[in-house]
Amino acid sequence: MNLRYPAVRTYAGPLRRLAGAGRRALRTLAAGAWPLLHQTAAATVAWIIARHLVLHHQPFFAPIAAVVALNAALGERGLNALRLLLGVVVGIVTAELAIGVLGGGYGTLALATFVAMAIARALGGARIVMAQAAASAILTVAVANGEVGAQRLVDALIGAGVALVFSQLLFSPEPVALVRRAEAAALAEMADGLELTARALDRNDDTVGEQALGRLRDLRDHLSELGRTRHASSRVVRHSVVWRSRKAPVVRENENAGHLDLLGGSCLMLTRTAMGVGPGERRRLVPSVRELAGALAALAKKPGDRSTRQHAADRALEASRHLVDHDTPSGSALAAATVAVRMVAADVMVFAGVEPERAGEASREGAGDLKVPAPPSTPGTPFGVNRWRSTR
Repeated sequence: MNLRYPAVRTYAGPLRRLAGAGRRALRTLAAGAWPLLHQTAAATVAWIIARHLVLHHQPFFAPIAAVVALNAALGERGLNALRLLLGVVVGIVTAELAIGVLGGGYGTLALATFVAMAIARALGGARIVMAQAAASAILTVAVANGEVGAQRLVDALIGAGVALVFSQLLFSPEPVALVRRAEAAALAEMADGLELTARALDRNDDTVGEQALGRLRDLRDHLSELGRTRHASSRVVRHSVVWRSRKAPVVRENENAGHLDLLGGSCLMLTRTAMGVGPGERRRLVPSVRELAGALAALAKKPGDRSTRQHAADRALEASRHLVDHDTPSGSALAAATVAVRMVAADVMVFAGVEPERAGEASREGAGDLKVPAPPSTPGTPFGVNRWRSTR
């Protein structure tokens, strides 16, 4: 077939890559559609309030403020709205004062922009505060025609207020679910890295081993995102009216998620030490590494399910048990890899809910009766509207 139709062979690879890129783009769009709907709805509501309730004829500041305030990761939109509000107030007030003193013109625009950014910087504002201060000053001078008007500040307050209602009340993200989504992404990367490691050991393929190492080194991006999400969930439970009474499960889940940093480091160490084992002994590690990869993959699918955590802890124990009866020379590369397997197994058990001391003992002995407690429950919300999960 390829001899008769060489174009099939020539274009098959690029077409598959194009199809894969298209599928990834669709998944990205689907994942971000819900926040985009929030921004669209908030902009519309802000426009309606400013246009028909406050009776401003050109209330463009209101919808712009609403959209920009909600243009942040879930869990950070309330903070983003407050930062935006600070920048907008600084920019508009500075521009209005400049217009009142100098009238319109290029000089007024330049002065208002510089002073607004300088004030935002002096207030210790983040980059978004400085950017919004400058943008608000520029827009105010550009549309004011040399006339002072307080309606622009009112519009900005309306937009930020609508954004706060959306982010802190109507669609405040579930903090526990927020953390678990980041946990799942990190666990899935660990599982993929260890599965590649098992494949490399089984096939005695150092190239695949390098791929596994690269995958696990890149895990730091997911762990950084998990750290950001943990801080965001803490802010949500402190500042959101919806979740303020549910602090305990959020604290427990954040403490649990913090252990993934150690687990990620253990996985990387396991891959490095395993690939250092001689070709004749590598296959002795395959069952254990594959068992650990399966446990992590299962956890990634349901990190908040007790039975899944119990099964993962049992599989980690089984991974340790595979190596207990082997006579491994002390100080050898295989001995180092064996220690690394037990370290990953213990870290999996701890993440599942086993006490650290009990997990360490079980991983060393390859035996024990592990009892995983129920993980923190995902709190329900008193507002029916939030059933349409903002964690999508």
